[in-house]
Amino acid sequence: MSQIEQIEMDHHRAQLLGDVRQLVEKYRTIFDWDIPDVDQKAADHEIVEGLRAALVDVAQELTQLAPRQKL
Repeated sequence: MSQIEQIEMDHHRAQLLGDVRQLVEKYRTIFDWDIPDVDQKAADHEIVEGLRAALVDVAQELTQLAPRQKL
């Protein structure tokens, strides 16, 4: 990443973290609704692993896009 992109990312890092936390909470709520007596630790692990897998997929898709092309 070039210096200007790194600076831009630094400006948005807190917002990105907040967005990811909201996404985790969204799926924690879904697990709570769908699974009576959910094992929260196991659910949290599955949610985080799902997010990691999704990020890998998105990163792979981005490498195949032309500049400025949307997903």
